[in-house]
Amino acid sequence: MDPILEWGIEVIVAIQTIRSPALDAFFQGVTFLGNAEFYFLLAPIIIWCVNYRLGARLGILLILSSYINVALKNTLMQPRPCEPRPEICINQAEGYGLPSGHSQNAIVFWGLIARWAGRAWVAAILLMLLIGASRIYLGVHFPTDVFAGWAIGIVILGTYLVLGKRIETWLGGLSLPFQVLVALVVPLALLAIQPNDVMVQVTGAFAGIAVGVALAIRYLDFDAGGPIWKRAIRFILGVAVVAGIVFGLRLVFPSEGDSLYAVLRFVRYGLAGAWISLGAPWLFLRLGLAEARTTRA
Repeated sequence: MDPILEWGIEVIVAIQTIRSPALDAFFQGVTFLGNAEFYFLLAPIIIWCVNYRLGARLGILLILSSYINVALKNTLMQPRPCEPRPEICINQAEGYGLPSGHSQNAIVFWGLIARWAGRAWVAAILLMLLIGASRIYLGVHFPTDVFAGWAIGIVILGTYLVLGKRIETWLGGLSLPFQVLVALVVPLALLAIQPNDVMVQVTGAFAGIAVGVALAIRYLDFDAGGPIWKRAIRFILGVAVVAGIVFGLRLVFPSEGDSLYAVLRFVRYGLAGAWISLGAPWLFLRLGLAEARTTRA
């Protein structure tokens, strides 16, 4: 085994000498805060119930980060600690290990939240560190996987903070047809580079959210504020429809192995993304569960 990986296993074993049921539960809870499922549930909540534009930025940036992470894993093909030493794995994890997606996405997601809030950096950094540390404690990542994830996350977040406004201004200056074209061409190009099931899901959601954002900002200007009870109803209704699209359509769309499987999988996740960014805000406005903004932010 590579000496660096051997060192990583030694670090994991040393950390696990303090293992206890309480610490297992704590770090499993912390690692859940870095799960893709958690982020992709939280992002729609932010879109519908906190700040539409922040949520849209988070969703798109997180999808791009996930794409980069999976592409790097598939390229580097580095093992997880579970492969040579299954006894040190407290949690289950699939796929390659380098870089850690939990660590990378924690930097991107919580860093952007802290930047938007204008405070809470200490809490955000603590959460980033704990999520990365949880992956080492649970034995599903080598320390080097976590360090690489943090580094890549910093690059992605930093790039967005430096260039994000310029890119958004450029996109905002395009006509609607060109905005929609960009929203479709970019994810399709990314899918062509990494054509696999996970990327079909990721790029489909990217296309749906991006097209929906272009239309919603131009025609709806949805306000995610309002009374708590309205926000709660928006969340329950919105998530129910997402579940119906993602899981309900899976029952009627072709299964894996069919010639149309990949295309309709892309469509299914595209519809979910479009619902999150456009369909749900439109319905909330029609039902009186939300108001249109009177000023743009």
